[in-house]
Amino acid sequence: MKILLLILLCIFLLYLFLIAPRMLKRADRTPFMGYHYAHRGLFDNTSDAPENSLLAFQKAVDAGYGMELDVQLSKDNQLVIFHDASLKRMCGIDGNVWEYTLEELQQMKLADSDQTIPTFQEFLKIVDGKVPFILEYKLDRPQTKVCELADEVLKDYKGVYCVESFHPLAVLWYRKNRPDVLRGQLSEEFFREEKNKGKHLLTLASFLLLNFAGRPDFIAYNHLHASNISRCICKLLGALSVTYTIKSKEEYQRNKKNFDLFIFDSCRL
Repeated sequence: MKILLLILLCIFLLYLFLIAPRMLKRADRTPFMGYHYAHRGLFDNTSDAPENSLLAFQKAVDAGYGMELDVQLSKDNQLVIFHDASLKRMCGIDGNVWEYTLEELQQMKLADSDQTIPTFQEFLKIVDGKVPFILEYKLDRPQTKVCELADEVLKDYKGVYCVESFHPLAVLWYRKNRPDVLRGQLSEEFFREEKNKGKHLLTLASFLLLNFAGRPDFIAYNHLHASNISRCICKLLGALSVTYTIKSKEEYQRNKKNFDLFIFDSCRL
């Protein structure tokens, strides 16, 4: 019995080691508190301000909201703001973002608007330190060049920002290269979707078992899976608790006690 208890204790300690957030020399989180974060700007894809457009970002700034946005690289290694890998949903174009140059991408219209795919630098001119933002790195291809290039741009930025990604490589890059920047691990219970059955790395990510690589300061988790045991333990261990994507005031009220910061769209908080 003692051996069994010892084995169980060792397994539990290993589990804690794997999921633990950053415990020492944490980055300052106070500038991010007191804000709600507009998902991809204050957008409506049936309006003149679709997601991740300059107009949607301007509306969020004018309303005093923080923002969450998505950055990836074009074919010619320019920083562009776009969520999907594929251009089909938002632009009606076949192919992926990284298969087109910046010049080609900026000829495409977002949804049914006149807005085009913006650059990260254009976004920074709009936000201009007025509100904090959460920068999500899209690593549909497992390389961190997007982190390196965005960080070069952000070195001259005077406003408040933090970074996050579903891919642990991006969080690890910040741990190694910019430990002063607040960094977050995005996740959800991927295994609940039929398309993810048998994808064991996604199951590990669902339970934050890859946190040992990046040691995130915050966990950004789908509010539909708020009871995930690893997410809850990370919160107990001092990680800032962020959730996405709140789509109504009712969802917000149900989750107020579970999370510290809220990323929202389809409503106003």
